Amino acid sequence: MKEYIKLFIICGMTGLLMECIYTGFYELFHNNFLMTSKTSLWMFPIYGLACFIKPLYMKLKCIPLIIRLVIYAVIITATEYLSGYLLSGIKCCPWNYEEATLNLNGLIRLDYFPLWMGAGYIFEKIVRRCSM
Repeated sequence: MKEYIKLFIICGMTGLLMECIYTGFYELFHNNFLMTSKTSLWMFPIYGLACFIKPLYMKLKCIPLIIRLVIYAVIITATEYLSGYLLSGIKCCPWNYEEATLNLNGLIRLDYFPLWMGAGYIFEKIVRRCSM
């Protein structure tokens, strides 16, 4: 249990950092040289759920990396949709993708799938390293 609490905190903080880096570079590519980043504290527990990649990895470690990354991205996308749906119910969803071409109910962007594969890779590395 202590190990999962530790992983939850590490994954939550890593997710917030990744989001700040992503939004900062997004701003740079849109000519905001201040690279102002933003996230929401609501994201901490959502990213923290990546700690559950550990038991998933333990079951999937024998299959090729690319397949694991697709599985992680599917799970992350589903988690984003569900958490966005729940947060929208209390009017606290920090994202709205309605303007994006490949969105589903404004809650997820299908074009982010490769980004979620990358995030899954990072989280897998974290849970493997922290479990040694």
